[in-house]
Amino acid sequence: MTPTETNQNSLIGASVARVQDDRMLAGQGWYVDDIKATDALHAAVLRSPIAAGRVTGFDATEAMAEPSVRLVLGPDELEAGLDTLPAPWLIPGQQEVDFVLFDRQIRYVGQPLAIVVAESRAAAEDALELIELDFEETQAIVSIEEARAEGAPLVHPELGSNQVGQIHFGDPVDALEEAFAKAHTVIDRVFTIPRISHNSMEARGILAEWIPATGQMTIHSSTQVPHMVRQDVAKALRLRADQVRVVAPDVGGAFGLKTLLFPDEAFVCLAAKTLGAKIKWIEDRSEALVSSYQGRGQLDRARLALDADGKFLALHVDLHGDVGAHSCTGTGGTGPFQVSGLMVEGPYKYADAAGATVTAWYTNAVPTGAYRGYGMQEATYVRERLVDEAARVMGIDPVELRRRNMLTEEELPFVTRLQMPYDSGDYPESLQRAVEMAAGKNVTSTDRVRRGIGYASFTEITGFAPTALTEVFGIHWSTWDSSKVRVNEDGSVTVFSGLTAIGQGVETAFAQIAADVLEVPLDRVSVQLGDTAVSPFANMASQASRALTIGGPALFDAATRLRDRIQTLAANTLKTERDNVTFDGDKFSTLDGSASATWQEVAHRGWMGWGRGDSDKIALEELGEYDPPSITYGYATHAAQVAVDLDTGKVDVENYWLVHDAGVLVNPMIVEGQIVGGVAMGFGTALLEEVVYSDAGQPLTTTYLDYLLPASEDIPEIEMEHTVHPSAITPGGYKGVGESGTIPPPAAIANAVANAVPEIAGNLVALPMSPTRVWTLLDKAGLTR
Repeated sequence: MTPTETNQNSLIGASVARVQDDRMLAGQGWYVDDIKATDALHAAVLRSPIAAGRVTGFDATEAMAEPSVRLVLGPDELEAGLDTLPAPWLIPGQQEVDFVLFDRQIRYVGQPLAIVVAESRAAAEDALELIELDFEETQAIVSIEEARAEGAPLVHPELGSNQVGQIHFGDPVDALEEAFAKAHTVIDRVFTIPRISHNSMEARGILAEWIPATGQMTIHSSTQVPHMVRQDVAKALRLRADQVRVVAPDVGGAFGLKTLLFPDEAFVCLAAKTLGAKIKWIEDRSEALVSSYQGRGQLDRARLALDADGKFLALHVDLHGDVGAHSCTGTGGTGPFQVSGLMVEGPYKYADAAGATVTAWYTNAVPTGAYRGYGMQEATYVRERLVDEAARVMGIDPVELRRRNMLTEEELPFVTRLQMPYDSGDYPESLQRAVEMAAGKNVTSTDRVRRGIGYASFTEITGFAPTALTEVFGIHWSTWDSSKVRVNEDGSVTVFSGLTAIGQGVETAFAQIAADVLEVPLDRVSVQLGDTAVSPFANMASQASRALTIGGPALFDAATRLRDRIQTLAANTLKTERDNVTFDGDKFSTLDGSASATWQEVAHRGWMGWGRGDSDKIALEELGEYDPPSITYGYATHAAQVAVDLDTGKVDVENYWLVHDAGVLVNPMIVEGQIVGGVAMGFGTALLEEVVYSDAGQPLTTTYLDYLLPASEDIPEIEMEHTVHPSAITPGGYKGVGESGTIPPPAAIANAVANAVPEIAGNLVALPMSPTRVWTLLDKAGLTR
C-alpha cells in the first residue's frame, strides 16, 4: 500500500463536517419547490394512459374555459414549438438519431401529451380532467424477449425493427468460440436484471421564467447538469445559448436520473415562453414512479471458460438491454449497456479471449437511462456469479479461484482485452483484507435457517473521460471540466464550479482543496455551484463519479496559480523577495519579522492594481481547466453474510464488510457516507426493487406499497476499510467514489445466498432475490415444508 504523503496540517484527508450541514439540519435547504415565487403559475402534465397507440383527437375547450386556467399546450402547439434533440451517444445501426420531445405516436404509459398552466397546482390538475383525449390503442411489447420475437409488433414502425443497434467489444467472436471449445469447464448462465426506479428524495422539479423584454429565460431545475440543460433548452426552443440561464439549487438526490432535459420539462419552458411568465412544475411521487426514466433492464447470456486448474481462459457476455420507448438524450440511451459490456472483465485476466456483444431493444415502457453504477453493477453481478458458479462446479474455494486469476499490483497499469486502461492498485490486497474481516463470524446454520458468506470484487470507471476517448467513440459530451477561484477584495475566497450539489458533499471537498492550496482557513472559502450565468463550463457536471476526479484537478491548477500570484503580491507589499516571505494562514511576514501584512491587506492591494508588474494581471482570479489523459479506476471487494429462511424465502443480510480504494481521499467521512448510502441502494437492487408491467404495458409498481425500498432495519452495520493507491493520472491522486458502494452488493449477496443454500445456487440468476423468488427455488429443490 502506498501511503498518502500530505502535510500533517493539511486539509486533504481531514474528516471535516460538510459546510452545508448546519443550514440543512436547521431546515434551510433551498430546493426548487422552496424558491419563493408568489407570482408563479403552476403546471400539470397530461400523460398517456396506454402503452401503445396514437393520439387521434384532443379537445381542451372545457379546460380553457376555467377562470384560473391560463394556457393549454396540446399536440399542435407542442409539435410546432419544440425542436428535436440530438442523441449524443449512438450504438452502431441506430436509426433514431434525433429525440422527439413530443410525438402523437404513443409508446409508453406516462408519455407526456399536453400541459395545462393555471393559477394553482390544484386548478391545473383539475383542468386535466376536462381535456378530451382520443386515441387508437395497439398491442404493446414490454420485455426484451417480446421485442426480439419474430413478427413482434414494432415500437417504432417507421424503423422496421425493434433492435436499436448492436456493438461488439473485445476479441472476435471466432476467437471466443475457439477458447470455449477447448476449455475444461464452461459455466453458461442466462441472467435477468430488471428495471428499477431512481427514487431520489426530491423528485424532479423546474421553475422557468421568460422575460420578453430582455429575451431571457431563467430556469431553476433539480438537475445534475445545468450546462447540458441550457444547451438542450436552447436547442428545443430555438434560442441562443446566451438567452438561457440554468440554476441548480440544492438537489435532493439524483442517481443519474437528472442528467438530461425531460420532455415534460421542455413543455414547461415552452409554456413560460408562450405566456411570458414564470411557471413552476413539481413532479409528484406517482409521476416519478410511472413516467420518470428508469435504470438497468438487461437479459444476458454469460459464459466463463476455465482450464482444469481454474485458470480463466475466456469470458463472453451476450448482453441485451431494454432502452424502452426511445434511446433517450442526456447521458443515458444505450450508454449504460455499452459500459456494462466494456467492464465485464473486472479485476481479472483471461488467457485467451474476452468480449461482450451488446444489443439494445425498444419496448413499450418508459425509457431507461443513467443509474448509479452506470452498467457496472450489472456487469459485476453477472461476472461474479459466474466466478462463484465456476468455484462450486469445480470444487474450488471461491476466494482461491479469484486469487488465481486476479491482476496483481505488479501487473498494473494494464490494458484489458476490452481496452480498458486500468491504472493503479492492489486488487488481491482488498480481497485478502475482506476475507480477514469476515473471518471468524458466526455462520452456523440451523434446521430451517441457512447462513453463508459471499464475495464480490470489481473495478469501476471513475473520472469519465478524456475528450480524445469521447471523440473516438463519437460521444457528444464535453467531458473536460473547469473551475474558477477568486480572492475577493476583503480577502474572502470564492470557488466557482459548474458542478452541482446532489448530496455528495462536493462543496465541502472543493472548499478543502482551495483552502489547502491557498493555505487559508476553511471558513474563508465559499463554493458557488451550478449556475450557468457565473459557473465555468462543466457539461457533464456531477455524475459518473467524476466531480472531484475531473473538477478537482481543474480547481487545484487554478488555486495553485493564484497562490503563486498572491505570494508575489505579498513580496511586493513587503518590499522584499518572494523567498523571503512566510505565511501563517492570516499574515505574511518577512523571515526576520521586520515587516508584515495581512492576507486581507494583500488582497486589497491586488484589487487596487498596486504592486504588480507591468505585464501582470490585475483581477485576483484564475480559471483552471482539466481534460484527463485517461480514465481512473476505483476498485473494491465486498463481502456479505446472509441468513436464508427456508420456510419463507426471506434473505436477511446480517453482516457486511468492504475494502475499497479510491486513491487519495479528500474527506474520508464524506467518502464513507457515500459508500454506505450506495451499499443501501445495492441492497434494494439485490433483494427488493423491481419495476413490473402488465402484458398491456400498464405499470404495476406505482406506489411504495408495490415498489419496495430497503428500510434502516434491513441494513446491518457496515464495516469498511480503505486502502490508498493514488492515481498517477490525476493531479492530487484522486479517484471517484460516488457509485462504488452500489455496484457490488447484488453480486456479494447472491453469492452469499448460493453459499448458504448450494442446492439452489445454479438457478440464482435473477434479481431481486425476493422472498417469493427465493422460496420458489427452495420449493423446487425440495427444501420447503
